[in-house]
Amino acid sequence: MKKNIFAVIIGLIILSLAFTGCTPSAPATEKDAPEETAAVALKVGATPVPHAELLEFIKPLLKEQGIELEIVEFTDYVNPNLALDSKELDANFFQHVPYMDTFANERGIELVSVGKVHVEPLGLYSKKIKSLDELKDNAVIAIPNDPTNEGRALILLDTAGLIKLKDDAGLEATEKDIVENPKNIVFKPIDAAQLPRTLEDVDASIINTNYALEASLNPVNDSILIEGSDSPYSNIVTARPDNQNDEKIKKLVEVLQTEEVKAFIEETYKGAVVPAF
Repeated sequence: MKKNIFAVIIGLIILSLAFTGCTPSAPATEKDAPEETAAVALKVGATPVPHAELLEFIKPLLKEQGIELEIVEFTDYVNPNLALDSKELDANFFQHVPYMDTFANERGIELVSVGKVHVEPLGLYSKKIKSLDELKDNAVIAIPNDPTNEGRALILLDTAGLIKLKDDAGLEATEKDIVENPKNIVFKPIDAAQLPRTLEDVDASIINTNYALEASLNPVNDSILIEGSDSPYSNIVTARPDNQNDEKIKKLVEVLQTEEVKAFIEETYKGAVVPAF
């Protein structure tokens, strides 16, 4: 009897082991699955045209490299730098080096250029005249009111022979540096973003290309006078000294300086924006 009971127990153990061997393994849980690497966030401030448009173009290219680009649009030249300095932004893209340096010195902050992208030629526009020859004595010309772009505007007029500046006037020339003004031109400094709106009220306005494009003005076709391609005012990506070497900032600049971006600039802006790399 004892032998029979022992045999039954052995049989049950063997049967149990057999079923255990046939039991499918439990499916892998979410915990066991390999985790995807989270994208790195990159917050960049920009004025709408062409800067934000260029950033939108490269957004998928950056995503392929694990960077999630957030674009914050500004309509002025002051707040993008203040937001960068206060670390609300990782970088900004809207200005040239002379403006950046002047702004940083005036505000007592530190900003650095991390790469050139394009040039936006400054142009003279008018709804009242079609050539410089038609500009009358005592004509009123609106110009940007920030020191750097004011100087840039006066240099443009000096190059065209409408005025003459002191030889040592430099990039931040002002009206005080004008030594000859044969037509007695009256200058009206205006916030850069408002310049397109002045065209009905003045004889001509000198307008930054980004604001000209926003106002549906084509710098190549609509300007009476425009900077040459040798302009020293390349638009740059700006960062802070503490993050200028961050990998995500380097990748941003690398992608903005690719052949794809160069082709996009040339095809989209038809010479109104010129690659600077």
